[in-house]
Amino acid sequence: MQIGPYTIANKLILAPMAGVTDLPFRRLCRAFGAGLAVSEMVSAESTLWGSRKTMSRLAFADEPGPVSVQIMGADPKRMAEAARRCVDLGAQIIDINMGCPAKKVCKVESGAALMRDEGLVGRILAAVVAAVEVPVTLKTRTGWSPDERNAPAIARIAEESGIAALAIHGRTRACGYSGQAEFETLGEIVAQRGIPIIANGDIDSPQRAAAVLRETGAAAVMIGRAAQGRPWIFREMAAFLEHGKLPRPKTPREIGAILRQHLAELYAFYGESHGVRVARKHIAWYSRGMAVSSGFRAAVNHAASAREQERLIHEFFAEQEELAA
Repeated sequence: MQIGPYTIANKLILAPMAGVTDLPFRRLCRAFGAGLAVSEMVSAESTLWGSRKTMSRLAFADEPGPVSVQIMGADPKRMAEAARRCVDLGAQIIDINMGCPAKKVCKVESGAALMRDEGLVGRILAAVVAAVEVPVTLKTRTGWSPDERNAPAIARIAEESGIAALAIHGRTRACGYSGQAEFETLGEIVAQRGIPIIANGDIDSPQRAAAVLRETGAAAVMIGRAAQGRPWIFREMAAFLEHGKLPRPKTPREIGAILRQHLAELYAFYGESHGVRVARKHIAWYSRGMAVSSGFRAAVNHAASAREQERLIHEFFAEQEELAA
């Protein structure tokens, strides 16, 4: 897939997820085969620039390119300025968020709420595309509600505005993350538009990725929640798409080793105190579905140091290895 001057190595993209797709997680997913990894969204509100949270989201050190940064806002001028600042910091692709369903985002008329104002969508897209020389991409949903599925109209505006690729989550804002994602709307858009269309939503296995690509004609799939605690899903999907076969499942020992690598990068990136807190959700995801994991997670949530977290992880995954044997 081509995004501006960049050839994406495969059809697998890590979705932007607030509080998840920080630099350590993006690097890990890229190491496991994600062709592109999009950053957490950065607000276009200038008052938030300079905060620790925003600056951590704008850290790209040693990140494999192309570096894609997502911005969020509702004012064309502020969005254009945010895009310019991101490019100055090293962004090679700017992604615009018009898909976030969170109430705190939509109540300020950002994220998915923008889909209700197609005129404003056009002004924002035109302003950002004109502001930077790098490719600009867009992420949306199928509409505001099941009765207001206007993604085809938004896709037309996007293409006419110079958007280089469009990712669509197969739910409306009203659906949140409930029910099943639908891809009929996306298939219609693929047939109508000439820019790459990326499918997102409920793509949680190599088989599902292959089916969605086949059924919609999408240029790529975007993986979000399925990668949490399972960054190697990109390697599994790549193998299945290329050869039609699944690699053997990861052993508990291998999962524990990947988790420890991930945590080491979190501690280094955030510092130990904050890194320990950020690590808790990742540890929960990595241990999801394993035997006696609820007690382990409770203990991890009370661990106050990196050393204590590491001890608990070592003991837990050694026990899981014994159970598997």
